[in-house]
Amino acid sequence: MEGETSWVSHSFDDNVRDMVDFNLFLERSYEVSTEATVPVDLILPDDLLERILAYLPIASIFRVGCVCKRWNEVVSSRRFLWNFTHARVHKPWYFMFTSSDEPVGYAYDPILRKWYGFELPCIGTSSWFIASSCGLVCCMDNDSRSELYVCNPITRNYRKLEKPPGLRFYDYSALSISVNKISHSYNVSVVKSKQVPGNFIQWEVSVHIYDSGTMMWATTSAEILTGWRGGEESVICDGVLYLLVYSTGGGIPESRHGLLTYSLSSRLSHGLLMRNLISMPCPLTCGRLMNLKEKLVMVGGLGKQDRPGIIKGIGIWVLSGKEWQEISRMPHKFFQGFGEFDDVFASSGTDDLIYIQSYGAPALLSFDFNQKQWKWSQKCPVTKRFPLQLFTGFCFEPRLEISP
Repeated sequence: MEGETSWVSHSFDDNVRDMVDFNLFLERSYEVSTEATVPVDLILPDDLLERILAYLPIASIFRVGCVCKRWNEVVSSRRFLWNFTHARVHKPWYFMFTSSDEPVGYAYDPILRKWYGFELPCIGTSSWFIASSCGLVCCMDNDSRSELYVCNPITRNYRKLEKPPGLRFYDYSALSISVNKISHSYNVSVVKSKQVPGNFIQWEVSVHIYDSGTMMWATTSAEILTGWRGGEESVICDGVLYLLVYSTGGGIPESRHGLLTYSLSSRLSHGLLMRNLISMPCPLTCGRLMNLKEKLVMVGGLGKQDRPGIIKGIGIWVLSGKEWQEISRMPHKFFQGFGEFDDVFASSGTDDLIYIQSYGAPALLSFDFNQKQWKWSQKCPVTKRFPLQLFTGFCFEPRLEISP
């Protein structure tokens, strides 16, 4: 497999900081007595040792594999990977870029509330298109759009995909990925939008789907939209592709944003038709789409009625049929905590956790969808290197057993 690497060959020492000194812990364990002792792991059967190690933090698994040959074999086995995945809940991590030119930054573990120094595989810069699902991350370069990868950021395994034809000649592209949790097969979607020559309110929109089983692309829809254009925001939920569209004026739409739907199973463009356009719940400065347990969730900037481009708060909605249900609004004390807030921001989520981040600062806020609770993360150790430095990021599930 092109570009694939084995995760056991990568020590986390170079990528993870602020971890327990595992060697020091071992030395203290063996200084109990001067009498002859037998290490406990030598008398434990493999299955019991696997169960014990499966409860370690994911960052420690890589150091465990460097302790000895037996432990390396244990944490490399398929049975261990299954036990590790199912032994406890693994909440999504958030990766924050600290450089706009390099794929470096910090990854946040919300369970241990720790930041780890991290370098992403495949991804070139923070401006790349990035989408994630079930432990896999899909990325595509923003300039030539000639590089397209699917990778596991934890194990660093990756696969380079052939890109759909003609991608570089389109004005906007929206990337999304959906992984089957049972078979680990996946679909990658690229929605391309290009202005019709000589007509500023009409845009050509086409949907391209990649199937990991056939390893081929299929162009499943191509239509002309009037009064709307596609952008860079899309997500797949429960077999349906959702695309955020933007008004191009012309006196047709009253809202700045809208939502189109497309069924991946039927391959019928029943959603990419203007009669099925889903309106926004209120005027928005921006919208961020995400899949939370196969439900479409949107985090949006609340625009003022008289000045819709000016943000006055942030809200969270879930789509039920064609109606939006408001879940929560960011309390004012948290909204003020971002400082000078722009009308757009970074936000992504999966499972039951949503992350929201201002582009102007490394502050990271999370929202627990089940508990309806807002919480600041631990302060990221990054410091600004220049006054106009921008911050962005994305969330992903930390998984060891899945590979592209």
